[in-house]
Amino acid sequence: MAKGNIVFICTDNSVRSQMAEGFARAIAPDGVTVFSAGTSPASTVHPLAIEVMKEFEIDISGHVPKSFADLSNDFYSIAVTLCRSAARETTFLPGAPALVRWDIDDPTESRGSSEEIKERFRECARQIQAEIFDLFELGYFEAIAGQQQNLISLLNSVSNATLAHNTDRKIFFISEKAAELIGARPFEIIGKDCHEVFKPRLCGENCSFCDKGIHPDFDVKHYETVFHMPEGTRKELGATAIPLKNVDGTLNGIVLSLEDKTQLVSMERQLSKQKSFRGIVGYDHQMMQIFQQIRDVALYDYPVHIHGETGVGKELIAKAIHDESSRKTGPFVPINCGALPEGLVESELFGHVKGAFSGAIRDKKGRIEMAKGGTAFLDEIADLPKTIQVKLLRFLQEGALEKVGSEKPTKVDVRVISATNKDLKEEVKKSNFREDLYYRLCVIPFDIPPLRKRKNDILLLCEYFLDKIHEIYKDKSFEISGEAMSMLMDYDWPGNVRELENTIRFATVRCRNGVIMPDDLPMELQNNNTYVQQRGPTKKLDVEAVRGTLVQTGGNKAKAARLLGVGRATLYRFLNDHPELND
Repeated sequence: MAKGNIVFICTDNSVRSQMAEGFARAIAPDGVTVFSAGTSPASTVHPLAIEVMKEFEIDISGHVPKSFADLSNDFYSIAVTLCRSAARETTFLPGAPALVRWDIDDPTESRGSSEEIKERFRECARQIQAEIFDLFELGYFEAIAGQQQNLISLLNSVSNATLAHNTDRKIFFISEKAAELIGARPFEIIGKDCHEVFKPRLCGENCSFCDKGIHPDFDVKHYETVFHMPEGTRKELGATAIPLKNVDGTLNGIVLSLEDKTQLVSMERQLSKQKSFRGIVGYDHQMMQIFQQIRDVALYDYPVHIHGETGVGKELIAKAIHDESSRKTGPFVPINCGALPEGLVESELFGHVKGAFSGAIRDKKGRIEMAKGGTAFLDEIADLPKTIQVKLLRFLQEGALEKVGSEKPTKVDVRVISATNKDLKEEVKKSNFREDLYYRLCVIPFDIPPLRKRKNDILLLCEYFLDKIHEIYKDKSFEISGEAMSMLMDYDWPGNVRELENTIRFATVRCRNGVIMPDDLPMELQNNNTYVQQRGPTKKLDVEAVRGTLVQTGGNKAKAARLLGVGRATLYRFLNDHPELND
């Protein structure tokens, strides 16, 4: 006989489910534990139920009606409902037990003499006794419980973590590996909203159940996600979502399988296969370090300050930090401090109350408050007036802001990321920026290298921009000639990645035959003094630049030499001197 737990469910847990528990305890074999519960349990067992059960030599007088919260935390093999209301109500029990529905009439609803009502109770007891006998003596319990145990064992044996929830996102099954991933026990999770259990939520932007009542229609969905374990470890996960449907095709919920890809992703990064990260395109070893720094800092809520020249992609870095953090489901609000109207900077940042000044006809949230639960990105932070710097410092210290015209502080849970193309230390020395605010903002500094210091990325960025153009204009396809690429590599790019993108757009407009030539490039590149077509002094090569370029060109040495601006003979001599590059 299979072992397991069985629970009998009726709304009040007073008559039918108590009778069922009594009969089951009398007949159930060793190893089977019997419970009963209700969604709205009565205060006592019905007296007639106790009296009638004594006629069957079963004493339930000591039973106390229980709710689901009173049940054991063990997994259940079978849940049996004995009334229509209990069958309609969704229950969440550990183990996702097989649900058996018995439609037993309620004897308390009978009318007639006391003896007629008591006979109704006897008829109810006889019907339940017959069902219990069939359940155990005819092998139904053994078959159902055995199948349930095999299913649970199978789900717990696979390497992936598995969980399932209904259309209201309430979790009704979680495997041992999934519970281990979260750092909690199954009974602490069953019945909870998966968005509350997983923060940030596992589905991210891929949630199919964010709009309750709107049931999605899909066969299977694959996506990548990230989970930060309780001790802070970052897990890279591959998720597969499969809908659970009834026999009539209606959606019941979803089962989610999570594959730990942390080691695989780490290996790919070590092998430099990753060419982009959260929309940031880069292959240079400096960008690989930036990507890793983003992953590391995402675990914490500390303020981040990003320094870099105009056009290096500071907002992309800030958005990547937000998307990797536990706040990724919250808003990301970029704020260009240098573009805020001078007289409205305080109101724009912190908000105002009605009547605070002329034109304040209603309360208004500031942009920092709009980022509540997410991230506020303060770009060009060095341009903030000193008076506003004081208020920002107070907010960072206390986590509360004061709206214009209000004397009451407003608590706002938000992470602050700042950025500037100026050297804040120099601004402090010039008394343009408060020193105490500088130290509040620069808890974790990011220094983004300009494009001229990571020219290995130019080819990759060009391909990326050309692909974007092709996606928009399907009939347009372009490539860059070797001569034009040499000019792009030799230019210093004072406008950085933004200037490169504009250059590619300009060149595609000028290009006539699908191949971008030097004449198609902007005049500043054509007039660049560093570009000399005739042979000149040999450029000095370094190991990292050569390795990165060879990877970019797929080992094509002729193409690599052209990108590096040297002759093939020079590159071959360098490779002979550095045999490790030939591995």
